[in-house]
Amino acid sequence: MKEIKFTDITLREVARGGDGALSFKEIIEMAKILDKLKLDVISLAPIVNEKIDSLLVRTVASAVRKSALSIPVGFSEAGVDVAWNAVAEAAHPRLYVEAPLSAVQMEFVCHKKPEGVIEMTDRLVRRARALCPDVEFAAVDATRSEPEFLYKAIRTALAAGATTVTVCDSAGTMMPYEFNSFIKDIYANVPELREAALGVKCSDELAMAAACAVSAVKAGASEVDVAVSGRCAPELETAAHIIRTRGDDCGYYSGIKYTELHRSIAQMNWITRTQRSKTSAFDTGLSISGGSDVLLDANDDIEALSTAVSRLGYDLSEEDMTKVYDTFINVAKKKSVGTKELEAIIATSALQVPPTYELVSFVINSGNIINATANIHCRRRGEDLSGLAVGDGPIDAAFLAIEQITGHHYELDDFQIQAVTEGREAMGSTLVKLRSNGRLYSGNGISTDIIGSSIRAYFNALNKIAYEENHR
Repeated sequence: MKEIKFTDITLREVARGGDGALSFKEIIEMAKILDKLKLDVISLAPIVNEKIDSLLVRTVASAVRKSALSIPVGFSEAGVDVAWNAVAEAAHPRLYVEAPLSAVQMEFVCHKKPEGVIEMTDRLVRRARALCPDVEFAAVDATRSEPEFLYKAIRTALAAGATTVTVCDSAGTMMPYEFNSFIKDIYANVPELREAALGVKCSDELAMAAACAVSAVKAGASEVDVAVSGRCAPELETAAHIIRTRGDDCGYYSGIKYTELHRSIAQMNWITRTQRSKTSAFDTGLSISGGSDVLLDANDDIEALSTAVSRLGYDLSEEDMTKVYDTFINVAKKKSVGTKELEAIIATSALQVPPTYELVSFVINSGNIINATANIHCRRRGEDLSGLAVGDGPIDAAFLAIEQITGHHYELDDFQIQAVTEGREAMGSTLVKLRSNGRLYSGNGISTDIIGSSIRAYFNALNKIAYEENHR
C-alpha cells in the first residue's frame, strides 16, 4: 500500500488572495483543526512583516504537534533565514522554495531570465537545506514551461538538496490524461526524482483538479496539495473521500482522520468564508470564548508558567513575567490555575500603566425593536472625546464607539464574561484581548453591569496599547 500525503495550502492561498484575511486567532484555530485531522503538511503564508508574521508562525508552531509546518522563503537567501528563524521551533519544520518556470511568470514574478532562475533555485535550495532537513521545491506554472527547462530546474533542486518536488498546473487547464503523461515524462527525463517525493498542485479552473491529482498519483506522485475550499487546488474533503472510497482497490491510503473530517471541514469553511463586517467591532469567523487548555498548580515554576503564557499568545517582558508569577503563586496556593484564571492574572498584573484614556460616562440604548446605540464619553490627556455608534447589540455598539474615538480598529482576539459573585447583584468580570502589531494585550473590567465591565475591560487593554505606542 502506498501512502498519499496531503498538504493543505488554505492558509497560504487565503493570504495571497488578499480577500477576507484571517485574524491571528482564526489562523491558529485553523492550524489546530488541520493538525487534529493529521494533515501531513500545513502550509502557512509567507512572511511579509518580519516581527508580526514571525510571532504568528512561532505561535502556530507551538500549537501544531503532528503535522509538518511549511513556510515559503521568498526569492532571497535573507528570506530563507527569516523563514527558518520563525519555523525552527516547529515539531516538523519544512522550508518551501518556489520558482516560476514559465516565460511569462519568470519575467513578471521574479524579473529573471531562465539562467537566473536556475541559479536562484540552486542558491535558495542549498541555503534552505543547510538549515532544515525537509525542503520542498515548487515548480510554479510547470505545465506551461519548456520541458527541457523544467527538467533542468528539477535536477538542479534535487542536486541542491530538495527532498520534495512539487509541480504546479497553475493555469489549471490540463486534462487528467494530459497531466498523467506530463508526470510520466518528468520521471522519464529526471530518473533521480524517484529518490525524492513528487507532489502536485492542480488548480481547479476546469473543475477537474481532483481528477488531475488522481491521474498524477497513478503516474507516481505521492503528495497532493489540497485546500478547504476555493479553486486553487482540489478540495480536501473531495480528495480524502476519493482515497477512502477507492484507496484499497488502487493500493493507496492516507493517515487522515476520516471520522472527524466532515465536522472539521464545516468549522474551517465557516472560518475562511466569513469576513469581518464593516459595521461590527468583532472580527467574525471564530466564536469568542476561552482558548487553550491550561492547568497549573503551586508546584509549577516560572519556566512552566512562561510556557503556558506563550501558549496563550502573550509576549511578556521579563519584568511583567515576574509580576504575573508572583500573583500566580498567591492564587495557586489556594487552588489550581486554569486558562481563565491565568488570563485574569495576566490582565491584572502585566503592563499596568497610567491611563491614556479615562472613561467618564456611557449611555446605551437597546431593545428588541430598535438598533443598539452607544454614546461613550472619555478623556485623553484632559481632552474630552466622545463616540456615538450603532451596533449589533449593546456591547458591539460600545466597542464601535470606542473605535470611533481612537480612529483605529484593533483585532479583538478574545472576549469573555463570567460572574465572580452570586445573587441578583452579582459582579461580572469581563476579559478583552486586543492584538496590535502582532502582540496581545488583555484588559479586565469588573462591574454589576456586564456592559460597563466590557467597556472598562476594553479601555484597560487599549491603555496598554497606547502606552507602548507612545514609549517606543
